[in-house]
Amino acid sequence: MRSGRLAALAGAAFVATSCGAPAGVAGVSTLPPTPPPGGVTAAMDDSQPGHIVPPPGDEPVRVPPPKMSPYTYAFPIKGCKVSYSRKLLVLPKTIIWAAKGCAFVSPVDGVVQEVNLKNLWTSSTDRGADREGRYVTIKGEDGVLYLGGHLDSVEQDVTPGAKVKAGQLLGRVGNTGNARDTASNLYFAMSWPVDPQYWWVRRGVVPPWPYLDSWDDGNRTVSPRKAMLTLRKKMGATPPCTQLCTSKQVTPVPDETKPPTKQKKKNGGGDDDDVVIIPL
Repeated sequence: MRSGRLAALAGAAFVATSCGAPAGVAGVSTLPPTPPPGGVTAAMDDSQPGHIVPPPGDEPVRVPPPKMSPYTYAFPIKGCKVSYSRKLLVLPKTIIWAAKGCAFVSPVDGVVQEVNLKNLWTSSTDRGADREGRYVTIKGEDGVLYLGGHLDSVEQDVTPGAKVKAGQLLGRVGNTGNARDTASNLYFAMSWPVDPQYWWVRRGVVPPWPYLDSWDDGNRTVSPRKAMLTLRKKMGATPPCTQLCTSKQVTPVPDETKPPTKQKKKNGGGDDDDVVIIPL
């Protein structure tokens, strides 16, 4: 009797287990998965088993770069392919290589300060004041002086005292001055306003390539004003000439007279990736 009762109890337990849950492998649940909170599920792509297709939604919102100053800038060459050195080339300026005739535009709103329409440079004298050939300087509303030199021509309405806007055409890229034996380019420099007799200041004090990079990348409000004010306080408003100051000196022979073929990657890379020595 006892053994029969035990057998009956075991049979009842087996039946209860079979009815309570589906059969499966020990340790592996055979119950349906619990849905995520909120009842959101992702659609399945039948063409790729196991691949989760994200739910439909709006396109990402593009966030404009942060405003770094109250000034708006333009890259100084418009509508042409360019390259430029990001390295000290004797003076803190850069050479922007571009095809002859490309548009040189004002980098910022401002007033024309100096205009030189005549290409006065000769190798026999090598006067420092003439090395940029035809050039235009702009006193920006940010207080910075901008020089564009080696120009092939200057626009007729660009005269001293004329007001200009960022991106306004000032002249055309060339190779006047002591760039006559090089590929066409724009001599681009930043400093602060000085009287014409202090020509060595206008030839470049503030390294321009970090700002060119920013303007080219789309952040048009990165300003050289703070760097300019810091250097003017450190050096004085009219510092003495220290580089290539006298006439009838030997002009350095350039290592290259064409744009560099190897360009430094922005936001990275060593300083020696793009080194060019050209005549000033």
